[in-house]
Amino acid sequence: MPSPAQSPATPLARFRGFALAAALLLPSFGAQAFEVEAAGLTVTATPAVTSDYLFRGISQTRNNWALQGTLDVQHTSGVYIGAFLTSAKFLANPWNDTRQELDLLAGYRFDLAGVSFDLGYIAYLYPGQDKAPGTQLNEFQEIALRASTTIDPVKLLAGFYYSPNYFGRSGDGFYLEGGADVSLPFEVTASARLGYQWVERNAFFGTPDYLWYSVGVSREIMGGVTAAVGWYGTNISKSECAPLLERAAAGQRICDGRVVFTLSRAF
Repeated sequence: MPSPAQSPATPLARFRGFALAAALLLPSFGAQAFEVEAAGLTVTATPAVTSDYLFRGISQTRNNWALQGTLDVQHTSGVYIGAFLTSAKFLANPWNDTRQELDLLAGYRFDLAGVSFDLGYIAYLYPGQDKAPGTQLNEFQEIALRASTTIDPVKLLAGFYYSPNYFGRSGDGFYLEGGADVSLPFEVTASARLGYQWVERNAFFGTPDYLWYSVGVSREIMGGVTAAVGWYGTNISKSECAPLLERAAAGQRICDGRVVFTLSRAF
């Protein structure tokens, strides 16, 4: 995450109005989600509302609520495409005006020796974003390899992500994540995640390489709606977060630990 003089905005910014419209439309669309048997397709839409949108442990909404939607279209072969749309909030000046994030997804899911794999591509886009003269937009791309396996009642997950030019034009970006979901009584699921982000040029990124973590629980409450609550934190100190704070507004604790509450519904 580069300094304000180097780049206009980061994935710490997105657009609320567009995401609000999408969130209102997604439930309607999701209710019509279906399997196209002749084409071998399964379509799933998942609208959600969350008390804070975090990207790898760092707030993307200046500690405010976000409306989100995910669309997934998968073929029986394992090939899939999808999209993720979320609102966000960033410093309101001419060069930090991003108010939305749109992620485009594509990949291939398959099983091998009892392990489920997902080899995918992610494009992080910020429609409507302006940029300061002489700089570039912060759009970037990643490839990812994710894996999961279940040993009842525990589901183990892991993922590795690589970007040839991570956001803020910070060069090679690497991200490693592991976690577990545990099925508990009363249809409750407990979850834990641990991730580590490192980049080639930290000065452009805005912080040193860092670790983030989360622990939480989730449960379907009614009508297919799932409620989740969790604690999220990073090992980024206040001084190390300062470059990000300059872009998020003074006093915003975007790297600090926090409780996050989410409601979602898959159609």
